[in-house]
Amino acid sequence: MDIETFESWSLTIGISSLILYMTYIIYRLAKESNAGKFGYFILFLTLGLGMIGYIVKTLLEYFLAI
Repeated sequence: MDIETFESWSLTIGISSLILYMTYIIYRLAKESNAGKFGYFILFLTLGLGMIGYIVKTLLEYFLAI
C-alpha cells in the first residue's frame, strides 16, 4: 500500500468517525435538554448542517470526478 492510498483511507475513516461522534453528541444534547420532537429536528438541522455540507461536497466530488 502506497502512502497516498493510506492517507486517503485514513482521512475517510477519521472524518467518518468524527461525524458519527458529533451526531452522538447532538443526540445526547437533545436528550438531556428534553427538547421534544421539534427540538430534536432543530438541533440536528442546525448543528448537523456543517456535517451535511461536507458529506454533500464529498459526494459531488466523487460523482463529478473533480
